[in-house]
Formats: sequence, C-alpha cells, structure tokens
Amino acid sequence: MNAPQDLTLRLLFPQWQGGNNPPYHFGAQLLSWLAPAPSGPVAEVKVDAPTDEPLPLENGIFGRSALLNQMRSARDLIDQHAPDRIVVLGGDCLVDLAPFAYLNERYDGDLAVLWVDAHPDVLTPNDFSNAHAMVLGNLLGEGDAEFADAVKRPLKPQNVMYAGLQATTAVETAMIERLGLSKASPEDLAVNSEPVLKWFQSTGAKHLAIHLDLDVLDPHFFRSLLFANPQTPAGTFDGIAQGKMTITDVVRVLADVSAIADVVGIGIAEHLPWDALALKNMLQALPLIGAGTVRP
Repeated sequence: MNAPQDLTLRLLFPQWQGGNNPPYHFGAQLLSWLAPAPSGPVAEVKVDAPTDEPLPLENGIFGRSALLNQMRSARDLIDQHAPDRIVVLGGDCLVDLAPFAYLNERYDGDLAVLWVDAHPDVLTPNDFSNAHAMVLGNLLGEGDAEFADAVKRPLKPQNVMYAGLQATTAVETAMIERLGLSKASPEDLAVNSEPVLKWFQSTGAKHLAIHLDLDVLDPHFFRSLLFANPQTPAGTFDGIAQGKMTITDVVRVLADVSAIADVVGIGIAEHLPWDALALKNMLQALPLIGAGTVRP
C-alpha cells in the first residue's frame, strides 16, 4: 500500500525536442490544466517554445544541447525541493530521466520502475535520432554518455518491467534480452494484473515509479496520440507499434500495483491533443479574439 504522503513535487515539463514534435509543448500544458489540484509544491522546467527553425542534429541526437540543459534544470529544481515523491507532467518521454534518476538515489536503489508504454525506449544514437526513445536505456546506464552519466545510480534491470509493450525491432529485442527486462503484453494485462503484481513482488523493492506513455493506449479509442493525428497521411505509421491498451485496463493495473507498492513517482508523457490544438489555432486566427497568427 502507499505510505503516507510526505513532500510530493509536481513537475511540469513541456519538453518537445526529445520527440522532435512541437505539439508536445502544448500537450503538456493542457495535461497540467486537466490534472487534479496538486497536494504539494509545483515547479516548471523552462522549455523554449517551438519555432519554425529545425532542431540541429548533434552527436546523432536532435536538439541534444537543449535536452541536456533542460534535464539539468529539471534536476536542479528537484534537488531544491528534495521531494519524497514526484509527479511529472510532460512532454516527450525523456522528461522522466532526471526525476526517476533522483528517485533511485533517494531510495538507495530500492526502486522498481513500471514502464507503461507501447515502445521500449532503449535505443541509442546509433539507431535513432530522437532522444525520447532512449530514456529507459539511459536510466539503465546505456546510450549517450552525457545522458547516462546523469544517472548516478542506474536502475537494476530486474527492477524494470514493461506493461503494454508491443512488437519490438531486432535492436530493441536484443537490448531487452541482454538486460533481461520483464514484460507483459496488452493481451496479458487485459485478463488481470497478475503479471505486474508477481514481478513487483519478485523484485523485493518497496518503492515504485510509474512511467505512463499515453501511446500505450489504443488510438482507435483515445485520440490524443501521435498515431491519431488527423493530418497524417494514411500509411504513415505502417509497421510501427501502436498501443492496444484501454484506459480501463491501465487504471486497473496501476490501482492494483499501488495497493502493494509505495508509489513514489509517476510520469505522464506524450499527450497530443489534436482537436484542442486545432481549436487553439483557430481561435488565434479569428477577428477580435485572436491575433490572426496561426502557429504549429
């Protein structure tokens, strides 16, 4: 069960460069507005608003310098508050790097991480150029040296489990198998939460952090996702794993595991509210109410 709350920091982190996708910036802000009122302090990582300029490719990563600076800013804010628990509202998936690294230090390695995601996030700059697909690898001490070095105490592989993971590439599969990471498919978790509960109990850990990438959800039923972009031509995402879980199943799994774990962190990422963004741009272009300028 959850321990009594001490200090819970809510971190708004509207990072978009890790996915090289400007709408993540607005998605994080709307996510923050939608979330229930915080029970503790709130801090915001300053992130430059998107512009029309393309991100530079630096050492194989788009926007690497900006991402490193934002990661360090996030860690500075966390250290200033020294929280017992952290809620992260992002932004792309890389927003959980600094908070989860802090939590594993805070709890002296006694931290398990449930990675609720359709994708494994263990790629390196040799495989891909968007850093949001590298974050769990970094937390395990893998990948780009400067990101990995920010993790003073890497996660134990046996303390990590995927929930809702879909088909993986050969590179991803090799990494998962080499590290021995546990996983449960959407089909496994549609029956009950037992795979996650058994895994958590097997770790011997007391504390749990949850990474919730909203793209674990089925885009046929939840539309504020990358794969549900109405402006994307048909076939654009063919061959790319898409989420298959329902909101009901995700809520049930997380409720069940929180009954036996001390949940000390949750990060919610990759919110892309296409209709709200289209309406926002429409309002900006209208007479009297808007400035007549539409931005992506």
